[in-house]
Amino acid sequence: MPRIAEARPPAEPSSPEQKDRYRRILRAAAKHGADKGLERMQMHDVAKDAGVAIATLYRYFPSKTHLFTALMGAQVDRLSDRTAASLKGGDPVEAVTDLLVSAGRELLARPLLAHAMLQSNNASVAESGSAVTSVFGDLILSTMGVEEPDEQQLRLVRIAEAAWYGVLISALNHHITPEQAEDDTRLACQRLLGDF
Repeated sequence: MPRIAEARPPAEPSSPEQKDRYRRILRAAAKHGADKGLERMQMHDVAKDAGVAIATLYRYFPSKTHLFTALMGAQVDRLSDRTAASLKGGDPVEAVTDLLVSAGRELLARPLLAHAMLQSNNASVAESGSAVTSVFGDLILSTMGVEEPDEQQLRLVRIAEAAWYGVLISALNHHITPEQAEDDTRLACQRLLGDF
């Protein structure tokens, strides 16, 4: 009788070669996710395009959920780097608005990949209680220049993030246009974060 594999945490790359393989896997996953979405994407195809053995892929990403949640995390990290480089003492609400509008544009440009990452991130939250959302909330706070937020600030950031997420899902599901999504994001940021 076959045994059922135990759930285990993903391995973390440590050597330069491992980090390179990890990045290649994420690039291949982004390509396949953008072309096929979560359900139709095959892990074998990702491993092949990344030039790694399937066992290597599963060592770092035991499931598609792990893979697309990690990809979402990598995109948030890139946003964080780009945002940190562009902050020059401007209006913090405008900086957050620009951050969310820019992130929304990038996600809407590749809707199948966006659905895959968001669905996987939601599954991660349900499974373990942790996901990219806390990292994204921290990014919003740092963009606003808030190092030690109080409860009210944390709540407002959480609501702003939820509003943006809802607007993004509405646009991905074609309930609103990308232009309406940008306008709604701007309005939500002004209303929720304007008196921060």
